[in-house]
Amino acid sequence: MLNYYFKDTIESFLSKSNEEIIGSITMANQFDATMNQNRSWEQQLPILQKALNGYNGTIFFEFSIPRMGKRIDSLVIIDNVVFVLEFKVGESKFHEFDKDQVWDYALDLKNFH
Repeated sequence: MLNYYFKDTIESFLSKSNEEIIGSITMANQFDATMNQNRSWEQQLPILQKALNGYNGTIFFEFSIPRMGKRIDSLVIIDNVVFVLEFKVGESKFHEFDKDQVWDYALDLKNFH
């Protein structure tokens, strides 16, 4: 079983179209992908491609934390630093529980990987 729906080098990720990446994610998805989920990925991809331009590393989408039943939206590894990224599409501000979610994911990665 895959621990992620999509994995690529940042360099390769930057050269791919939204359709190609979303297609790969959707094919690996064990569950029904909703239109809202696809739109969320459509918004995440250009943000990440812009932010990661010029970096080398690895990117994962929908990274699963074993035994916890949780999935991280995006996980990026650059120079042995792990970045846990959660997107809240449509939100206009950061909520404390959103920050807690990312913190929990980081702790889960530390303790279970």
